[in-house]
Amino acid sequence: MRIAYPFLAAMLVAMPTAVQAQLAEPVRAMIDAAIETGDPAKVATVVQLARQTNPDHTDEIDALKSAFDEAQAELAAQQAREKEEALAQAGLLDNWSGKGELGAFRSTGNSSNTGLTGSIKMTRNGIDWSHQLRARADYQRSGGVTSREQYLAAYEPRYQIDDGFFAYGLAQYERDRFQGFYSRYALSAGVGYTVFDTDGLKLAVKAGPAYRSTQFVNGNSDSRLAALAGLDFDYAITDRIGFTQDANVTSDAGGSATLIVDGANTSLSLLSGLQFKVSDAVSTRLSYQFDYESNPPAGTDTTDTLTRFTLVYGF
Repeated sequence: MRIAYPFLAAMLVAMPTAVQAQLAEPVRAMIDAAIETGDPAKVATVVQLARQTNPDHTDEIDALKSAFDEAQAELAAQQAREKEEALAQAGLLDNWSGKGELGAFRSTGNSSNTGLTGSIKMTRNGIDWSHQLRARADYQRSGGVTSREQYLAAYEPRYQIDDGFFAYGLAQYERDRFQGFYSRYALSAGVGYTVFDTDGLKLAVKAGPAYRSTQFVNGNSDSRLAALAGLDFDYAITDRIGFTQDANVTSDAGGSATLIVDGANTSLSLLSGLQFKVSDAVSTRLSYQFDYESNPPAGTDTTDTLTRFTLVYGF
């Protein structure tokens, strides 16, 4: 009997520890309920509270959290594989998204008037390639006389080299009689870098050589090598308000790509905008466009500005 006493005593000492090792059922149920939602933020909040109120059971709580994190990682990997497979099998006309704008404008410079404006922008994102189509038209006719006629169409493919760097191509057509040209074609190719790419902030820069051919309203024409630099900036100020900044600078060289400093003409197109979300698909947009030509045809101003207020529909 004396031999049994130490064994019984050891069991009595160990029993509270064994009971204590079990996490309280209400606490476990609370963690399980959070895990069932699949929301990492909710799980993190509940787990943090459970740790604070049950400091002796942090190992068990951490094990539940680790199991949830592993399941979430596997789910994300599976979704990424399914998305990549869907992109690889998509046809040329699949996976396009975009937005259209329609509204009014007021211009100053070579023309001072109000009128209608419309544009469309479509994007297709693949595994390595992305494609963007843009078109814009500003037109007004008053008293039988056209006082503004500006058109732009552009196609830009991109190839993602790695997480940050990409290669781009650009084919662009412009027409603006009030800036002095009936048509202007631009071809460019180069490289760019995505500085930021998050849900709230996107910033990408690009640069490369270009070729530009212009047919002026006075009957003259000009074709030159050029250098192109571009910037795309989008910033979500709040869930419903966003700021965008798009800029393209093209500098004509005097006959070769090395003579950029003393080029014949520099063109700057600067577009800034504020977008206000009305619903998931509809927004309103206030934008300001600044166009500059350093050496325009005789009789035309170097600078045009355009303020637009448009209704935007995403699809």
